[in-house]
Amino acid sequence: MLDWISTSTHSLLIDGQFVPAVSGRTFDTLNPATGQVLAQVAEAGVEDIDAAVASSRKAFEGAWGAMRAADRGALMLKLADLIRRDAEELVHLESLDSGKPVSAIRRQDLPAVLDTLTYYAGMADKINGQVIPARPDALTYTIREPLGVVGAIVPWNFPLMIGMWKIAPALACGCTVVLKPAEITPLTALKIGALALEAGFPAGVLNVVPGFGAVAGQALVDHADVDKVTFTGSPAVGRQILRGAAGNLKRVTLELGGKSANIVFPDADLDAAGRAAGSGIFFNTGQVCSAGSRILVHESIHDEMVERLTARADRMRLGDPQDSGTSMGPVVSETQMNRVLDYIRIGSEDGATLAAGGNRHGSAGYFVEPTIFANVRPDMRIAQEEIFGPVAAIIPFRDEEDALRIANGTVYSLAAGVWTADIARAHRFTRKLKAGTVWVNTFGPTDIRLPWGGTRDSGFGREHGEVAIDNFTEPKVVWINTGP
Repeated sequence: MLDWISTSTHSLLIDGQFVPAVSGRTFDTLNPATGQVLAQVAEAGVEDIDAAVASSRKAFEGAWGAMRAADRGALMLKLADLIRRDAEELVHLESLDSGKPVSAIRRQDLPAVLDTLTYYAGMADKINGQVIPARPDALTYTIREPLGVVGAIVPWNFPLMIGMWKIAPALACGCTVVLKPAEITPLTALKIGALALEAGFPAGVLNVVPGFGAVAGQALVDHADVDKVTFTGSPAVGRQILRGAAGNLKRVTLELGGKSANIVFPDADLDAAGRAAGSGIFFNTGQVCSAGSRILVHESIHDEMVERLTARADRMRLGDPQDSGTSMGPVVSETQMNRVLDYIRIGSEDGATLAAGGNRHGSAGYFVEPTIFANVRPDMRIAQEEIFGPVAAIIPFRDEEDALRIANGTVYSLAAGVWTADIARAHRFTRKLKAGTVWVNTFGPTDIRLPWGGTRDSGFGREHGEVAIDNFTEPKVVWINTGP
């Protein structure tokens, strides 16, 4: 099944060929469930980024740019067919490289990849301009033109899914893509690149250049012939990207961090709220930008929600992500594990009540117990800073005004959840929350048809839906004189 991983060294994909890095350097990619090396991967440097960008520019101005939009969409549908054919290999490859349970990848990641690809394939020949009757003596209209070469920098928490969130709309618009996957999880990106070649995409339309952010990522951001950068990751790196993009004033979309509030009022369905709150922080081991890491509960139900969430944490089955019965895998790396454990220590030192978990699980791999802190104050670091691990901070509130103050009291604004049986309160509270997405009586679902993103330290711009077409196109006005 895993033919793709049986190769000891994986090369860069540049201009339709798998090639070694110019420097000859490689790096190891590890299995976070064991800490063992999976494979060696070529390490892209500045010269490799230059070659990839030149290849994408050539394709944009050549074969890809000359192709009918409907034919671009047909190639994207062919790629979707090949992904379906190799679905199990992709599922297991993603699981081995990232530590994600195969059950979660089958349920969410892979269906989302296919949905994204087919959605934008259907949109490729429907990117329209407008006829605008500005004057009676002129025919005035707009067309939307592709931006050009896109640098797509993908994080390690959803490498396959977020990679396609960036690839598919860019290709549908007629752009070409240089994809830099996270160095921690590069394998499925290279596999997608191979499938794109098999589907018949011209050389250079999709280049895949694994490497480290400080070198390969920065070279892509700084490159004068890259027209657009789309990035998902940390606020600190997002700020670096903005500085680099200023060189040629390239367009930028940033989807950054989150510290999402999941707010439970006493009239809510506590069974449903408890289940969703647990899933909202423990799904993908808490490594989700929109994870419901702050669980705000009315003081009258604080102890009950702590009991419910503690019981859920105790039932979580940690183990081999390749086992379909595993409910939570490891965090992605030793560095991330140590970061999460440090925050757990900080939470205890700051006076929060450790109600569940709090330790490393086992001695092999990078497992952290699902952890619950109760009686958390809004000003504590575990309530303000993004941990990116399976750590929930349960924060009591007094009333609606207090809940709103706490919910909006961070630098993030990606998502939030509201649990109440009062529809008037739901509407009222939703309007006042600073969040790009607000879920009411649910938490966590997304759909490629709906815009996704935030503001402040959660970034700017929106991905998904028709909004993404604006990310990869530029309007052009055509004015034709029809007067005498």
